[in-house]
Amino acid sequence: MFNIICFGEMLWDVLPDKELPGGAPVNAAYHLQKLGQQVAVISRVGNDDHGRGLLSLLRDNHLSTAYVQQDTTHPTGSVLAQPISDHDVEYTFVYPVAWDFIEWQPALEGLLQQAGYMVFGTLAARDEVTAATLDKLLQSGIKKVLDVNLRPPHFTQEQLVKFMQRCDILKLNAAELELISSWSGEFQTKKDKVQAISKEYNIPVIIVTMGGEGAMLYMHGQFFTHPGFKIQVADTIGSGDAFLAGFLSSLIQGRSPEHCLAFANATGALVASRSGGQPAYDISEVEALIG
Repeated sequence: MFNIICFGEMLWDVLPDKELPGGAPVNAAYHLQKLGQQVAVISRVGNDDHGRGLLSLLRDNHLSTAYVQQDTTHPTGSVLAQPISDHDVEYTFVYPVAWDFIEWQPALEGLLQQAGYMVFGTLAARDEVTAATLDKLLQSGIKKVLDVNLRPPHFTQEQLVKFMQRCDILKLNAAELELISSWSGEFQTKKDKVQAISKEYNIPVIIVTMGGEGAMLYMHGQFFTHPGFKIQVADTIGSGDAFLAGFLSSLIQGRSPEHCLAFANATGALVASRSGGQPAYDISEVEALIG
């Protein structure tokens, strides 16, 4: 039985000196599984060495490949990742690739009936085939977790608004908060901007990550903040996905908003201290950061 679905891109991050497995939904799935959740990944890979490599990695990390489709026409996804500072990476996404063509399959109906949450992002909907499948998934009663991932030119305001109107939990970074809140008007503070988005799109839970400054959570009509943890950054690839996994796993366990935010920050910080989006670690290391 799966309690969380992670939907979207499955790819390789091609760095200047190496290739690492990635894709925000798959990174999130990796961390959720490590944190004790049962995760189903819905994606698509090519019939090539890169695709077989990703499937093998899922199995090695105790993640099911049952809902990862095989594409005989398009290659497995890849993205050119170029670090431009300690806290930022520039991405160039190859198009079209296998995850642009995730098809609706009858088996997904049964999956929706058993899972409580679905994590998805904005990037996966850049092609109409995957977008149509996502739209069908979003029509279900599952709790929807939108992790905004604005990668120009792979999104539109219209599409993002539609996603926000349907989500229960929204995660975005400070730059995305600035852009999205500007669609509703001019607001002075981050809190004003968050409340405006919550009201405009009827979103009960909003999380804003702020890099080295920690994160902010709006939940139950209240704000919670955490300053983050000071660590030596290796790279930030996948740290936001780890943050989300830490938050969701704590939320599912019924922990307080304060604990959810602290655990999320600790998970994201630990991953940022190591190379790649799916580094090895133990949950005890996350707990040690919190103290």
